[in-house]
Amino acid sequence: VLSIDPPGCKDIDDALHCTVLPNGNYQVGVHIADVTNYVKAGTAIDLEAAKRSTSTYLVNKRLDMLPGLLTTDLCSLKGNVDRYAFSVLWEVTPEADIIDVDFRKTIIHSIAALTYQQAQGLIDQPEGDSTNDIQAGAVKRLASLARKFRARRIGAGALTLASPEVKFVLDSESLNPTDVQAYALFEANALVEEFMLLANVTVGKKILRHYPTLSVLRRHPAPNRGMFDSLISKAKCRGFAIDIEDSKRLADSLDAAQIEGDAYFNKLLRILSTRCMSPAQYFCSGEYKPTDWHHYGLAAPVYTHFTSPIRRYADVCVHRLLAAAIGVDPLPVHLSSKSYLHDLAANMNRRHRAAQLAGRASVQLHTLIFFSGDNSGKEEDAYILDVDTSEGVEP
Repeated sequence: VLSIDPPGCKDIDDALHCTVLPNGNYQVGVHIADVTNYVKAGTAIDLEAAKRSTSTYLVNKRLDMLPGLLTTDLCSLKGNVDRYAFSVLWEVTPEADIIDVDFRKTIIHSIAALTYQQAQGLIDQPEGDSTNDIQAGAVKRLASLARKFRARRIGAGALTLASPEVKFVLDSESLNPTDVQAYALFEANALVEEFMLLANVTVGKKILRHYPTLSVLRRHPAPNRGMFDSLISKAKCRGFAIDIEDSKRLADSLDAAQIEGDAYFNKLLRILSTRCMSPAQYFCSGEYKPTDWHHYGLAAPVYTHFTSPIRRYADVCVHRLLAAAIGVDPLPVHLSSKSYLHDLAANMNRRHRAAQLAGRASVQLHTLIFFSGDNSGKEEDAYILDVDTSEGVEP
C-alpha cells in the first residue's frame, strides 16, 4: 500500500495498492482514511465539522474542517505507520474489466508516501529495472489500468476540463510571494484521479442499493445553451466550432480546437468551458428523480464523494452510509431524516462554494502582490479573454 500526493501534503486521505492474484488478475485497493473511527456521529467535533463542511485552502494557509491532530496525524495515511482505513477492493483483469468488488474496514501500513513526481519516476522506469521493485511494479500496474479506465470514460462522454492552477513560492518571513509558477501535472496525477473516481462511483452505487432515498450523492446538471454563448463566440472568432449538444460532442469539439504552436489556447478553452457550467451539487437521493442524478462532467449516472473525509463532510456521511450498508455500524438516526439531509446538503453546497471562492481570491491577491512588488517591471505574455464596450458599440 502506498500514497501519491502533492509535495508537502500532510492530510493524506487516500492510499492505493495493486497486487497480482494467482489467477493472473489484479487485486486493486483504494484505502481511504477512516475518519468516522474517531469522529462519532453527534459529538461536538462532528457537529462543528458538519457546520464547516469543508477545509479551505488558501495560498499561505489551510483552514481545516477537523482538528489538526486528526487532520495531519491520526487520520492521515502517512508512510510506515499503521492507520485505520475504509477500503474498496476490486478484482480486475489486466484489460481493466472489473470481476468483483468488496468493501472492508481495514488497518493498513503504507510503505511509501510518494509525491506525484516520484510516482512519475516509477511509471517512467524501463520495464527491466522494476521487476523486483514492489513500489514500481504496483505503480506501473495502476498506471496501465488507469489509462484503460480513462479511455473508457472519455469514450462515454466524460469531459477533460482545466483550471488555472498556479503555485507560489513564499518568503519565509513576510509570507509575500517571491515566485509564481504554473502547477505541473504528471500522468501520476491522472492515475490517482482515475481510481478516486472509480471508488466514488462504486460506493455511490452500493449505498444507493441499500438506501435508495437517503443516499448523499453529487449531481452535475447539463448546462443550457445560453451559458455557452460567450465561449461559442470566442471560439468562433478563432475559427473553431464548439458543439454542446451533449458532453461527448463538447469533449470532441474541445479536442479538435488546437492551434499549432500555441498549446495554451486549448487549455484556455477548457478553463472557459468550466466557467460556463453550473456547479456540481450535493443532494439527497430521495429529493430527485433518478434521471436528475446524472453527473454531466463525468458522464456518470450515479456519483458521490467518498475519498476525502479529512477535508469534506459529505464524505464522512457517505462513510457512515457505507458502514451501515455492509453491516459494520448502525446508521446514525439523523441520517434517516430527509429534512436533515436536505439542510445538510444545502449547507455543504454553500460552504463548498465559499471555500472555492476564498481559494480563488487568495490566488488573485497573491498574484497582485507578486506583480506589484519587486516584479512590477516584469513583462509576461497574456491572453485577453473579454473586452467590455459600451452597449451597441463594436469592439
